[in-house]
Amino acid sequence: MKKVIIIGGGPAGLTAAYELLRTPDEYEVVVFEEDSQVGGIAKTVNYKGNRMDMGGHRFFSKMPEVNAWWDEMLPLQGQPSYDDKVLFRDCTLTEGGPDPEKEDRVMLRRNRISRIFFNNKFYDYPISLKPENFTNMGLGTTIEAGFSYLGSMVHKRKEVSLEDFYINRFGKKLYSMFFEHYTENLWGRHPSQMTAEWGAQRVKGVSIMAVLKDAVSKAAHLKGKKGEVETSLIEEFSYPKYGPGQLWEITAEEIRKKGGRIEMNACVKKIHKGKGRVLTGVTWERDGRTFEETGDIFISSMPIRDLVGGMNNVPEQPAKIAAGLPYRDYITVGVLVPRLKLENKTRVSTIGNIVPDNWVYVHDRSVRMGRFQIFNNWSPYMVADIEHTVWVGLEYFCNEGDEMWTMSDEDFAKMGISEMVKIGMIGSEDEAIDFHVEHVKKAYPAYFDTYNEIDRLRRYLDLIPNLYCVGRNGQHRYNNLDHSMMTSFEAVKNIRSGNPDRSNIWNVNTEQTYHEKK
Repeated sequence: MKKVIIIGGGPAGLTAAYELLRTPDEYEVVVFEEDSQVGGIAKTVNYKGNRMDMGGHRFFSKMPEVNAWWDEMLPLQGQPSYDDKVLFRDCTLTEGGPDPEKEDRVMLRRNRISRIFFNNKFYDYPISLKPENFTNMGLGTTIEAGFSYLGSMVHKRKEVSLEDFYINRFGKKLYSMFFEHYTENLWGRHPSQMTAEWGAQRVKGVSIMAVLKDAVSKAAHLKGKKGEVETSLIEEFSYPKYGPGQLWEITAEEIRKKGGRIEMNACVKKIHKGKGRVLTGVTWERDGRTFEETGDIFISSMPIRDLVGGMNNVPEQPAKIAAGLPYRDYITVGVLVPRLKLENKTRVSTIGNIVPDNWVYVHDRSVRMGRFQIFNNWSPYMVADIEHTVWVGLEYFCNEGDEMWTMSDEDFAKMGISEMVKIGMIGSEDEAIDFHVEHVKKAYPAYFDTYNEIDRLRRYLDLIPNLYCVGRNGQHRYNNLDHSMMTSFEAVKNIRSGNPDRSNIWNVNTEQTYHEKK
């Protein structure tokens, strides 16, 4: 029996462990997770019955094997959830699926609504040419944005930077309004200093044909069912009853049932390399004590910078590239309030008539907040008292050790709550009932500094015959959940077949198109 050591208990690591243990007599599996919870950035924190999703995770995939895997762990709902029931909202149900009011192991179907908040007004995201957006911008800005957009269609810039990418798709005016500040806030770098690769996979552009189709569809629908336009055109996604972390907690339970071992609060410090570049074992720490673990096969979803930094006998060039890979860290503060001041001008009904967004991108240059989530809208079961409170997650991007990262939880929450007042989310700081702060290290692998040499580093890692790099940080790629899982599916296929080629693993999520479009 071969022993497989998996570094990281996030989506990629746990997916690999579960897939290997489909044949438990063939592999001994040990997972090392640095945190006290599994799930990585996809964990869910439970604070007094109010649950927080780290960054917001929609369960959406165009990959059948991923959807089947999710359904295996959490079957799609067969009856309405609490809010759909009390509001008499239409919802997508699966025949024979579990009732979320009676069972916990269930995946909900939810409406996807995420908008941009700019100058105290909401704008569609993805950016569209709808009349409401023109009204919000005003006549002068609309004309300027329109000519700027038309100019970008006629004269295309060479796409060297992310700034070039944005301007080619939106024009200079919309870029300056909706992308320049937000991108710099997110990454700590101006878009002109970043590669265009990130935008190609993450951003939908403006399509004149799409706008025309949308208008025709709306007109036809209005003719038959006036007043139901907005809800009919909303995209859907799946979401665990108790947040994304529920999926990974269940997966961890299943791994243990199959004989897998998961070491929590276990930080891997060293990765030992023997003759012929073969990995032989790891050194890991917990509560100040050091342990050794040997293995035959190694799957790593830990940050490449830490992986290579912990190896012995690494040549100078790959060591330098790995050490220079940048990351962006993340802090979120959950704030419990009795209500939101933001007016719901949509036709989407919600409990308390709060705005229906799952998350909102904040583009206001007067605050440091990057986004906020409304957990009530992700799942009614995320909030302890959904009838009388609103549970909001304020999101901030920073670097480990900087001014924001080192603030006390109390000072950080005070800053966040004051910004809620500043942009009109609540009327007074005194409205905050409670708060909870969470820090997430290396949440976002960034595409600058030594990233332009990542292929050279990859070639070195591929020379290690028993190492497989998977997941967002394991490949230093801004993967979504489904792509992180797919890298593990491919790695397990290679392990089972003995295929030494790693290209199928690295090629997941390399298509140069927005990856959520069917």
